[in-house]
Amino acid sequence: MDERLRGERFFEWGIRLRWRHMRKIFTWQLLKHFLGILMGAAIVSASINTLIIPNQIADGGVTGIAIILHYLFHWPVSWTVLLLNLPLFVLGLRLVGRKFLALSVIGVGVLSVTLSLTAHLPTLTHDTLLAAISGGVLSGIGMGIIFRSRGSLGGTDILAVLFARTTNFSVGQILLGIDAVIFLVVAVLFRPEMAMYAMIYMFIATHVVDLVQEGLSHSKSVMVVTTQPQRIAEEIMAKLERGVTLFQATGAFSGEAKQVVYCVINRTELSQVKEIVHDQDPQAFLAISEVPEVVGEGFSSWKGH
Repeated sequence: MDERLRGERFFEWGIRLRWRHMRKIFTWQLLKHFLGILMGAAIVSASINTLIIPNQIADGGVTGIAIILHYLFHWPVSWTVLLLNLPLFVLGLRLVGRKFLALSVIGVGVLSVTLSLTAHLPTLTHDTLLAAISGGVLSGIGMGIIFRSRGSLGGTDILAVLFARTTNFSVGQILLGIDAVIFLVVAVLFRPEMAMYAMIYMFIATHVVDLVQEGLSHSKSVMVVTTQPQRIAEEIMAKLERGVTLFQATGAFSGEAKQVVYCVINRTELSQVKEIVHDQDPQAFLAISEVPEVVGEGFSSWKGH
C-alpha cells in the first residue's frame, strides 16, 4: 500500500509540475501576442496620424470610413473606429469563432487607444505621393506584426463573412468590393486624386504585409524527375548539406515508374544544384519554384510563428 500511495503522489506531483510549466508557456505566449498587437497598432496609428490624415488620403475598411467621417465632420478617428466596429462585433457573435472575435476586439481596442495617443504627433511630410508610399510601408509593417501576433482588426472582415455565406462571392472578393465602394465615395465626395492616392497606399500596404508575414528570404524548391535519383540526392546532401526527399512517381505518357528528387535550397545554391543534376543526368526534368518562407532545419526556426 505504501509503495502504491507513494507512486500515486509522485504521479500527481508530476501532473502539477507539468501543468505549471504549460501555464507559464501559455501566459508568455499570450503576453507576447498582446505586445506584438500593441506594437503593430502603434505603428499603424502613427502612420495614419502623421502621414495619411494630414495629407487627406483615404483608407480601406472601417478605418477608411472613420477617416472619411473625420474629413467631413471632424470626428476623432480613434472613437469612430471603435463605435463603427461595435455593431459588427455584435453581428459577429454568431458568424465567426470566439477566438477570431476576441482577437478582433483586442486589435480594434488597442488600435483605438493608440490612434488617440498618437493624434498629436507632428506631420512628417506634406508631399501627398511620398505620404501615400511611406504610409503604405509603415501601415503594412504594423498590420503584418499584428497578423503575425495572431491579431485581427476585425471590421469589414465580419461583413465579408456574412455576405460570403449568403452570396456566391468569396471573402476576398467582398473585401475588395467594399474597399472599391469606399474609394468611389471618396472620389465623389472629395476629389478623384484622393482615391488614387488611397489605392497606392493600399497596394503598398498589402504587399508589405505579405513581406512581413512571409519574410524576405526567398528560397527555391527544386523538383527533379530523373533516372539517377540516388546519385543526385547524395551529391546534394554531400556538397550543399541540404536534406533531400525521394518519392515515387509514374510518367503519364510512358507509364514508367520514376523517382522524383525534392529539396529546398537558398537562391545562391541554385547554380550548384543545376550543375549536379546536369552532371548526373543530362536528360533529367528540372522544375524550380519560389518559396517565400521556409521553417525548419537549415532555414528559419519555429520561434515567432
